[in-house]
Amino acid sequence: MAEERILDDDLVTAEMAEIEVRPDDRVDDERHDQENRLKVDYVSAVRDALDAGDKGAVYDLVEPLHAADIADLIELLGRSERAALARAITDLMTSDVIAELNDYVREDLMEALPAQAVATIAEQLDTDDAVQLIEDLDEADQRAVIAELEPETREAVASALAYPEETAGRLMSRHFVAVPEHMNVGGLIDFLREDGDLEHDFFEVFIIDERHHPVGTCALSWILTTPRGVKLTDVMKRDQTLIPVTMDQEEVALMFQKYALISAAVVDDSGRLVGQMTVDDIVHIISEEAGEDALLLSGAGDGDINEPIVDSYKARVRWLLANLLTASVASTVIAQFEDVIAAMVALAVLMPIVAGIGGNAGTQTLAVTVRAIATNQLTDANTWRAIRREMSIAALNGGTVALVIGGIVAVLFENPLLGGVIGAAMLCNIVIAGFAGVLVPLTLQRFKADPAISSSIFVTMTTDSMGFLVFLGLAVVSGLAR
Repeated sequence: MAEERILDDDLVTAEMAEIEVRPDDRVDDERHDQENRLKVDYVSAVRDALDAGDKGAVYDLVEPLHAADIADLIELLGRSERAALARAITDLMTSDVIAELNDYVREDLMEALPAQAVATIAEQLDTDDAVQLIEDLDEADQRAVIAELEPETREAVASALAYPEETAGRLMSRHFVAVPEHMNVGGLIDFLREDGDLEHDFFEVFIIDERHHPVGTCALSWILTTPRGVKLTDVMKRDQTLIPVTMDQEEVALMFQKYALISAAVVDDSGRLVGQMTVDDIVHIISEEAGEDALLLSGAGDGDINEPIVDSYKARVRWLLANLLTASVASTVIAQFEDVIAAMVALAVLMPIVAGIGGNAGTQTLAVTVRAIATNQLTDANTWRAIRREMSIAALNGGTVALVIGGIVAVLFENPLLGGVIGAAMLCNIVIAGFAGVLVPLTLQRFKADPAISSSIFVTMTTDSMGFLVFLGLAVVSGLAR
């Protein structure tokens, strides 16, 4: 038996050695660095071939790449080079490549391609991906592409585009498995085996009534481990999470996170099953929303290096102008204490410290609050508890920083009173920063404004102006500057 096993193993090894290793099954050291990124030399070689107009050389360089790597290559090239590359590798521009592209890059490429070519790519994609591809086009281009689609795809895409952006109706997949509630397990298994149009990947089967309303779900594991004669209504899970087509994608993601869902049914206004959301869609949404909130807080627009310069300029300059106005408030406060600062130059040296530390403290609280609001951890039911919590943290932080800075200033300037003044000012400003970091986003939310968009402007204005006011005011009251 041992000899037979050895012979078998040798045979398997020999057979495996004869199998050609495909480029997309391994990391190509000639094209990738240790972190699996395309090497600079390789990208330069593609660029040189494009400049020389040698389409054959370009094709030979790109053909071995995985679809995701082709998408990376396109994004690494300049805007004019991308169109030339797409023309040189036409048949390699598959739906998998398009799906991996950055939104801005994909939009540029789609606008450069004829409507028939875009429609051909869209036909290869899942409905939700096809919708994402087409929705970025101009209205005229959308109509032209939709007209080139097959009737079934055209109807699905047009139906999805009728829903508002970033809603479940736009993002849902219209491919799902649904069976009537009168079926038993054996009938369901036979149906799954015989139907050649089923999706390759699905996690559960939806059970529907005669009105096409979902009444339960069956996980595939339950179906495979249950006797054939058992009715689906006896084994299905009746308690299910239904997602309205108009629900915002962020709320959908929160539902998946809260209830640990793998997939969920999407229903229209009449309660009919019209699609499903799966966890792979949610991973993309969570990543997108998290990045979006972080960029909104910084005022960096979409924060995409492929975003057009004019769009980035418009997004960022608004924040800079708003900050210019709020900074003038702090300057006005300083102007009121011009004589005090002139009497004691040390105050001018220490003022930025008070404002800067207060600003950092406010930003910390603001980030926590905005995230709590976005994830529904902070609601009307626990608002005051959250405020008390942040105020307690601010008081502890303020006391610690006040002792440190007060001691350092007292020693360096040989002035205990100055140390006491800056310590007290630091404590007050950090507490104020904590309060503003919670109150500002909550107030903006109350007025139906996105807390992530403009909160940081008001928090910074508060910490700067109040920091200067408290510090210089205490200097006057204490008799430090006369």
